[in-house]
Amino acid sequence: MKLRSWCRLLVTACCLLCVAAPAFAGHGAAHPDKKAILLATFGSTVPEARVPYEALEREVRAAIPGVEVRWAYTARMVRDIVASEQNLQVDSPAVALGRLGDEGFNRVAVQSLHMIPGFEYLGLLHTAERFEGMPKNIKQVEVGKPLMYTAEDMKNVADAVMTAVPAERTAGEAVVFMGHGTGHSANAFYPALQYYLWQKDANAFVGTVEGSPEIDDVLAMLKKKGIKKAYLLPLMSVAGDHTVNDMAGDEPDSWKSVFAAHGITPVPVVKGMAAVPAIRAIWVEHLKEAYNRLDD
Repeated sequence: MKLRSWCRLLVTACCLLCVAAPAFAGHGAAHPDKKAILLATFGSTVPEARVPYEALEREVRAAIPGVEVRWAYTARMVRDIVASEQNLQVDSPAVALGRLGDEGFNRVAVQSLHMIPGFEYLGLLHTAERFEGMPKNIKQVEVGKPLMYTAEDMKNVADAVMTAVPAERTAGEAVVFMGHGTGHSANAFYPALQYYLWQKDANAFVGTVEGSPEIDDVLAMLKKKGIKKAYLLPLMSVAGDHTVNDMAGDEPDSWKSVFAAHGITPVPVVKGMAAVPAIRAIWVEHLKEAYNRLDD
């Protein structure tokens, strides 16, 4: 082939590449960030208990407007029960993050709605870590702290939980917050909260269902102080099964029944912490911190 023919062929090839370039350009081009928020809670099988979640979502949307908000339950048992008995499908954190990635969301702020950094929170962290940086998927996942994480959180929570106490309670009557408790070392947050509560109210106490302090520890302190009446409040995100049955139920082993059996008049307050505006405000602040890190 003559030199002139080679030149013509080369010019033609270059022209074709120039025309086709826009079609190829998108493959390696960076896509604009598409952010989302995932609210992750343990969950509840009691439909009425989930109502405060709606208030929290409204406050999240007001604090960070124009951003997609999704929900996930970290407890498989709860997800299975609400699916089979209430025909309500709630994603796990992994499924929720997978959906967001498939829909083009590449930066996600996940807010833990747990009380302490225990097993459920750590599981959420591990899930987030595995999704972050997936090719052609989610580039960044930031997880907001649970309710109690720092010393400053503890002070704020001590202030916030006391706003849930009924106004008719008098100084000589006790307030007992019932937490879940855990075998994780994060159980230490419960006695730590007890310390901060005592700075504000000498008759405010913390007990747990499955950790420490136990109900017997609380009863011993109440008897020592000669207290005859105690308001019982759940130190849990919602007033679910533990609140309705373990705290306020009529069974002989419920906290209400045990307190009464020891001569202390119980006054159950069936109201989860997510129903307390001051508590929701702490979670929203933690979410804003995580969301602001998405640009880092």
